[in-house]
Amino acid sequence: MTEVTFNFSDNLICGFLISGHSGYGEEGYDIVCSAISSAAYMTANTITEIQHLNDVQVTESDGFISMNLSKDDAEKAQTILQGLKLHLTALSEQYPNYIKVNNSEV
Repeated sequence: MTEVTFNFSDNLICGFLISGHSGYGEEGYDIVCSAISSAAYMTANTITEIQHLNDVQVTESDGFISMNLSKDDAEKAQTILQGLKLHLTALSEQYPNYIKVNNSEV
């Protein structure tokens, strides 16, 4: 199962952590894992390469990606972060045995 945790500070999404493989299908054919990964990378790339926000930390490895933003950058990136949360929450409702979305106050 893929676990997603959105980190909140002062009602702002200030980062996320996604870990684990969904297990929906074989590696390379897992549509749930692909949807999650694609959305996470689009979010990270939009924030860093399109919005050019500088105080952003992205860490990635196999089955893991996290992003943490400063408060100023989190405010500027709320729309895309809220879109990611909405998308992954919808996936968790459609595939409840393969993705779980959590919220954490930091």
